Amino acid sequence: MVVVTWWLQLKMRSRSSFDGFLAIVYPLFFATTVFFMYQQGGDPQALVTAAVGAACMGVWSSVSTTAAITLQAERRQGTLELLVASPTAFWLTVVPATISMATIGLWSLVATLAWGRIAFGIPVSFDQPLVFVLAALVMAFSLGLVGFLQAVTAIRYRSAWALGSVFEFPVWLVCGFLVPLSLLPAWVTPIAYLLPPTWGVAAVRNAALGGNPWPDMALCLLTGAAYAVVGVLLARRLVDSARERATLALT
Repeated sequence: MVVVTWWLQLKMRSRSSFDGFLAIVYPLFFATTVFFMYQQGGDPQALVTAAVGAACMGVWSSVSTTAAITLQAERRQGTLELLVASPTAFWLTVVPATISMATIGLWSLVATLAWGRIAFGIPVSFDQPLVFVLAALVMAFSLGLVGFLQAVTAIRYRSAWALGSVFEFPVWLVCGFLVPLSLLPAWVTPIAYLLPPTWGVAAVRNAALGGNPWPDMALCLLTGAAYAVVGVLLARRLVDSARERATLALT
């Protein structure tokens, strides 16, 4: 059921102009700005690091705002009640949707790396190509789990899209997509370690540049699983509350 739901959501989102813009065009604007900035330093290694970080930014962008409005979209379409009332556990119908967003985001990762190579001549070579692909999949899966928690948390908010947008840019900065954590204030580091994107982008970068990505992949999965557990518990509580108060539709 999870695989079928993921595939159905993936097909729908691949035909959405909004999701397509978020997945490809939107990240390229930021990637272009990043490439111009890092190009001024004249350090090829830094430019490659920036290219990988900018590519990972697209995966998070595809999840952050879209995940927050997932259940709002179901509510507008009149299908939220059907999902809650179905025999399948509610959270099992939401997780595949947010993972499909992260899957769409993988297209932006490819597009950003290709854009850096074609437009800016950045020689992005993968020291461990197969491990790089695996690290990207692990990152996308974990970010999908983070998106699941976002979707469940935002179910009561009419302006959920704004809540998702609020988290988009800070996560880029705090998780070290473009700026090393060592350059940020010390109090930021503990926060970054609690966020799966921190470990996901580190795993992808190490796989591309020749480091050891396995510990980072393990921590990415572990923190993503923790967010999923919190999301499941919260989903059950919210659904029980909505049933008791008859407030699921918010109408």
